[in-house]
Amino acid sequence: MRYLIVGAAMGLSLSSQASAQTSADEAAIFGARENIEQISLSPDGAQVAFLSPASGQGSSLFVASVTGGKAPVPISGADGNPERMSQCNWVSVRRLLCTVRMLTDSDAGIIGYSRLFAIDQDGGNVKMVSNRTTVRTVGYAQYGGRIVDFSGQDGAALIARDYVPEEQIGTKLANTKDGLGVDLVDTLTLNARHVESPKRTAVEYISDGRGNVRVMGLMPPATSYGYPGNIIRYSYRTKTSGDWRDLGTLDVSTDRGFNPYAVDPTLDAVYGLEASDGRKAAYRIALDGSARKELVFAHPQVDVDGFIRIGRERRVVGATFATDKRTAVYFDPALKALATSLSKALPNAPLVNFVDSSVDERKLLLWAGSDVDPGRYYVFDRDKKALSEILLARPQLEGRTLAPMKPVSYRATDGAQIPGYLSVPPGSEGKRIPAIVMPHGGPGARDEWGFDWLVQFFVARGYAVLQPNFRGSAGYGEAWFEKNGFQSWRTAVGDVNDGGRWLVSQGIADPAKLAVLGWSYGGYAALQSAVLDPDLFKAIVAVAPVTDLAGLRDQSRNFSNFLMVDQFVGNGPHIREGSPALNAARIKAPVLIFHGDHDVNVNILQSRLMADRLRDAGKQGQLVVYPKLDHQLSDSAARADMLRKSDAFLRTTLGIGK
Repeated sequence: MRYLIVGAAMGLSLSSQASAQTSADEAAIFGARENIEQISLSPDGAQVAFLSPASGQGSSLFVASVTGGKAPVPISGADGNPERMSQCNWVSVRRLLCTVRMLTDSDAGIIGYSRLFAIDQDGGNVKMVSNRTTVRTVGYAQYGGRIVDFSGQDGAALIARDYVPEEQIGTKLANTKDGLGVDLVDTLTLNARHVESPKRTAVEYISDGRGNVRVMGLMPPATSYGYPGNIIRYSYRTKTSGDWRDLGTLDVSTDRGFNPYAVDPTLDAVYGLEASDGRKAAYRIALDGSARKELVFAHPQVDVDGFIRIGRERRVVGATFATDKRTAVYFDPALKALATSLSKALPNAPLVNFVDSSVDERKLLLWAGSDVDPGRYYVFDRDKKALSEILLARPQLEGRTLAPMKPVSYRATDGAQIPGYLSVPPGSEGKRIPAIVMPHGGPGARDEWGFDWLVQFFVARGYAVLQPNFRGSAGYGEAWFEKNGFQSWRTAVGDVNDGGRWLVSQGIADPAKLAVLGWSYGGYAALQSAVLDPDLFKAIVAVAPVTDLAGLRDQSRNFSNFLMVDQFVGNGPHIREGSPALNAARIKAPVLIFHGDHDVNVNILQSRLMADRLRDAGKQGQLVVYPKLDHQLSDSAARADMLRKSDAFLRTTLGIGK
């Protein structure tokens, strides 16, 4: 593994890789959706299939040989109105299984649907794999299914599929199956047989990667109204028995309990995450009937937040966590040595992820990137010890100087040290310049070291950007998360405001040119920051923000996650005190809001209410609405428009250039 042959790019990128270090429209450059939205390697390691943006919210599916020589071939796509392709994986060397998602209007609001279809590598023989509905179907068939296991049979897969019963009036042929089950489906003939019969309360199935379902999660209703509860009850079966045995429970509202991720058939055990001393750790539970639990890895400062998996069997080879930077701990000695070699071979891309592999794991698909490299894809041939670059994540940024992201920490008012990241314009001393505090979304999330298109745009426009991992952020344990960023909003938003004060105290920010900008919960924090301290920030930009906590609860009342949202938002004085729309009179700074009107995460009514309350209070506020766009504004033109308008608003409001 010491000698790696690094090849040149194979010419598979879909747009010009010429240097973008020009005076071109920076909003269009940074706002463009990532060139590779999802990618997979064929079982023989000879081809890749990947989704790349098309116009609007559309995506195109391409297939290309990893040896290069020919341009990628488009074989399918969706225009995004309303169908959007989100995932395509090889089910054999010649066939792919893809997921299409869509958002539609209904009496209950905007509803999401998904469907699975199979397609040959040349674009032919397209077949719907999700269960079909009829005029007799009772209720919505929203969930199209997902791959549980590739099963080892050519062209077939174990698929978790939803069954919706039909009315039986006047016929004995109606389908009475109800709930989530697992079927072995031949994607060519569509012949299928039940592996696990549908169960109305089933929410998850986990296989061993070899065609055997070993773990099942059930979520019984919690009320007479039929809302699912917050508790998933997991069961497992041994290798030699079909009977289900208790594995444990997971409270999805608090994330407490054992959360199973993957079964290792060789060890006959299931890997999962569970809190240990207030932080998530990686555990392994034996599935031999003993249910013996073993701590595999824990970190003393942060949560272990995921597992590294590889191969067609998706076997677990390590765990991952993030301190200042994301780090991997490998359980597999060979992959540990390989990861070390790859890091040395790619010194300018310290983040390396295993994305996919061939069946025999001799060819690996990798992603590598950093804070100043949006990422590039490689195929590594383990037999030849050859590493070849095949695709760029953002070719329009190739050759452009980007801003390093520096880990920092600052002192909050109560003495806590708040971690975060600071980015300043390349070549700038970073002294008394316009600055933005940019709280992340979630709130059950965190910012990480690496490329961020939103940060890099504003840094390119001359701003310093601080990304605080305020209390309420995920990844730092239960104590740091507190009750969450809504119920503990004073602490979370207080930490955001202390970040602004720190920028000023360090001489980084000109106090007259200090702004706050956030997306989703970050937009909420941006607005609520001015409720807590009306004089700190001189301009506020909020994208898809929560503005009314009671309204956030009510918008989920017609959906199955209502009890979880209700518990997360909570009850008490914080509902009114922590809702920026109900405290708009306290806001002094001008406000600019963006929202898509097909947002299923945060209903656009939240932003419309905020704009109305600002107007009623005689404040400066503007709402920009993007028709038919979702929470992520998944349209390059819309993102570019949002960046242009935000930059113009900040420059005018902060007096930049005067």
